[in-house]
Amino acid sequence: MAQQGTIVYLENVSVSFDGFQALRGVDLYVDRGELRALIGPNGAGKTTLLDVICGQVKPDNGRVIFGDITDLSALQPHQIAALGVGRKFQTPSVFKQLTLFENLTLALPQRWALWATLLGSTSPTQAEQMMAILDTLGLVDRAHDKAGALSHGELQWLEIGMVMAQEPALLLLDEPVAGMTGKEREKTAALLRHMAQDHAVLVVEHDMEFVRQTAHKVTVLHEGAVLCEGSVDRVQQDTRVIEVYLGRGYHADATDSGAQRRLRRQPDTVGY
Repeated sequence: MAQQGTIVYLENVSVSFDGFQALRGVDLYVDRGELRALIGPNGAGKTTLLDVICGQVKPDNGRVIFGDITDLSALQPHQIAALGVGRKFQTPSVFKQLTLFENLTLALPQRWALWATLLGSTSPTQAEQMMAILDTLGLVDRAHDKAGALSHGELQWLEIGMVMAQEPALLLLDEPVAGMTGKEREKTAALLRHMAQDHAVLVVEHDMEFVRQTAHKVTVLHEGAVLCEGSVDRVQQDTRVIEVYLGRGYHADATDSGAQRRLRRQPDTVGY
């Protein structure tokens, strides 16, 4: 059985692609109301782990339990989304020719959301919900602007809002601050902390300064397996993590922003 308060756990999950072992017997618990960071070198299996949770990749072994009883590994992605798992990919996928309000409306789980958007027939309750999300994102004044006019950071926030509109219990975010300015990263950190009050959040990220600002707990993957897990301080001081990820010259001094930012690397180009 899952631990009390746990929203999702992976039990002995393994995944291989044409002989390459992307995940090796991974056990991972995420609690309700937790903001968990998932870090590790390129090819460590971070993206694959998110893919397994949302049903895009089926594990060779193991299971993924959501809400204590449901094995997600037996379900299709749309079924998993309907249960309350939302996913934001690294590259924003919004409709730039539509307004911010319309993009959020399209993200509603109802099948008729597209027609409601095109016909302008959202209910007062839905309209209030969309405006509340935009207010949380700091974009309420731009509700009726075209999404194509947004900056890179604002597009990332809009897509986070589109995931929020689905009212998921668990949000999966893949490198949400990639390409952002310092101020945008700070705002995103505050946004994720706010979201974690009502949701569980699992975020893949390379920026250790951002991880320090947000994460309750950190899991380090290496070669498809969990290498280390715990607080940011514990992870940064672990000799194995320093050796395979942070680098031998790394010093886990919270005041050394230069060292903290050494982890802002290129995304996982191999897709694992």
